This record gives sequence, C-alpha cells and structure tokens, in this order.
Amino acid sequence: MGSERVEMRKRQMQVHQEAAASVLQARHSMGNTPTNASNACCFCWCCCCSCSCLTVRSEDETIQRSTFEHRTEGTANCEESTKPTLEDAHSWATSFEKVMKSAVGRSCFRQFLRTEFSEENMMFWLACEELKMETNKTVVEEKVRQIYEDFISILSPKEVSLDSHVRDVINHNMLEPTSHTFEEAQQQIYTLMQRDSYPRYINSTTYTDLLKSLEEPPPEP
Repeated sequence: MGSERVEMRKRQMQVHQEAAASVLQARHSMGNTPTNASNACCFCWCCCCSCSCLTVRSEDETIQRSTFEHRTEGTANCEESTKPTLEDAHSWATSFEKVMKSAVGRSCFRQFLRTEFSEENMMFWLACEELKMETNKTVVEEKVRQIYEDFISILSPKEVSLDSHVRDVINHNMLEPTSHTFEEAQQQIYTLMQRDSYPRYINSTTYTDLLKSLEEPPPEP
C-alpha cells in the first residue's frame, strides 16, 4: 500500500509539472500578453484552480514566494535540529498531539513524510499556523494568496488532498481573506496526517532508529 501511494504521488507530481510547463510555454508564445492582466486576476482572488496566473509570476513575486517557503519549512531534517530527549521521543508514540506540539517532533515527523512524498502536508499545516499569527491585513492577504498557490491550486506539485466541501469553503473565504481562511483545510490535513501517516511513522525504522540512537550511551572522552 505504501509503495503504491508513493508511485501515485510521483505520477501526480509529474502531471502537475507537465501542466505547469505547458501553461508557461503557452504564455511565452503569446509574447505581447499584458503583464497587468495576469496580475489583476491573481490580486482579485481568482479561485479557479486551473487559472494560469497561479503558476506564472513576475520575478518579484517569485522571490517573495521563495522567502515565504524558506521561512515556512524551517529545519526539515531531524538530525540537523536539536535532538529530542529519549523521554520526549517515547512520548510521541502515545499521541499525535505530542508530536505536533514539539518543534523537534514536527521536524522528525516531517523527515519521515518526505520519504513518503507527503511532506507538503506538514508544510501546509505550518504555513497556516504562521498565517494565524499574522495581524497585518496586507501581509495576511499576500500570505493567503501564496498558500493558495503553493498548496491548493491543482497545478501545484505540492497540492494537498482536500475534499470538495473544504475547497468550496476556501474559495468562498478567498473573497475576503483573513488569517483563518484555511482553518477548516488545516484541520482536515491534520486529521489526515494523524490517521494515515502517523501510525506508519511510529512503526517505521525512521522512528525506531531514532530511539536506538538516543538509547546509545555517548562515547567516552
């Protein structure tokens, strides 16, 4: 089941990339398409998931998005972050909530998600957490747009899996974006990770190897 899911995710990513490339090629072939036309579509919260303006941005927008992603991702490798105590690591097996409330727990779990090609779930959840802490209206609107492009658009290789009802809620919320625009979607992705990925993580060699490394005594000086 796990290998089938990975292969399916690989095929989805390939389709998304080919679709985005086709849109980009079409835009270049048009040549004299006014730049402000696509910007207007994005600014007015176009909620059509296949809208080409969601995948073609100016250089300034690309730089802003890159900065946002770097800030959202943080330290994604458990081995590069501060190691947990053995007690903390053991506590993660008792509940998913303990994993998500721990920064290093999220980092280790995210490392596992990357091996399953589902890291975008954690990235989306973290982006929503960051969004909820923002109070500046202009910044909120920009972050909402970036999150939509990165994780909601069907043309994004990092699209998260949401049902049609939640997508409808998002499209309605995009009319008046707030720091809670993706609240229902965030909860659905949290539940997905809890029910789907978390049990596999606890039973994985990634987790057991971490426990073993923490149980090993430090080398003598």
